[in-house]
Amino acid sequence: QAARGLVVRTLHSRAASSRANPPFAKRLTGRNSMATSAWDGSGTQEDLMYRDECILVDERDNIVGHDSKYASHRFIPEQPRGLLHRAFSVFLFNADDKLLLQQRASAKITFPSLWTNTCCSHPLYGYEPTEVDTPEGIADGSVLGAKRAAVRKLKHELGIQPESVPLDQFRYLTRLHYCAADEFAENQSVSGGPWGEHEMDYILFIKPRKPVTIAPNPEEIDATRWVTREELREMMADPALRWSPWFRIICDRFLDKWWQNLDETIGTDKHVDLGTIHEVM
Repeated sequence: QAARGLVVRTLHSRAASSRANPPFAKRLTGRNSMATSAWDGSGTQEDLMYRDECILVDERDNIVGHDSKYASHRFIPEQPRGLLHRAFSVFLFNADDKLLLQQRASAKITFPSLWTNTCCSHPLYGYEPTEVDTPEGIADGSVLGAKRAAVRKLKHELGIQPESVPLDQFRYLTRLHYCAADEFAENQSVSGGPWGEHEMDYILFIKPRKPVTIAPNPEEIDATRWVTREELREMMADPALRWSPWFRIICDRFLDKWWQNLDETIGTDKHVDLGTIHEVM
């Protein structure tokens, strides 16, 4: 519901010099210069807020640095819109063209208990293989960094094994730049809030060629549901259900036309828009 009433603008990406780094942001030096071998997902929600490093960008998606999820998501007077950082949103469909939804865990620090798309999180700085996409990878649509991050989080949140979601089966469609305060944050268990999202969101569709098995992580997810287009419309009309702002924006602007002919959307470039950043602020 936070998406409603927002001003919508469409920006066309072009080369631009990076703005000055946000306060306290750490500048990227080299290619993942402090990379470790792999992300293991260990620790509490609070541990991950402090340890995971988001990739900070300007409004043209030029990288300007990196900082913790904690710092990136604080909506405080010194940074009332947080720090703009890269994210991804996965929409995973089954053989019947049903979309897998998740309800975020009630224990989540940001946006707890909201229903949303299959998986939404952040490419991270500091790991190998790198999740930091280059301008070249964005321009040609390969975005291997975002796709690797998606595979990592699909396993962490839903127990979906990497071999079930190969990188080459994802279709990257476009980018969404949005900003939304967390209006539903009941869990201020980490001092430093209030919280919100200010993201450059890479939208990824996938319809795996083989059925996937899910085993939701209760630290991340309270419930899951496979839905048709009509079932989703019915759910979103239910005032008792709450939805993530990024999912509402994508539903309002894109989802139905992409879902109408899913095989065309995933199998062709008809709906791929590599040069546009859709801004909803």
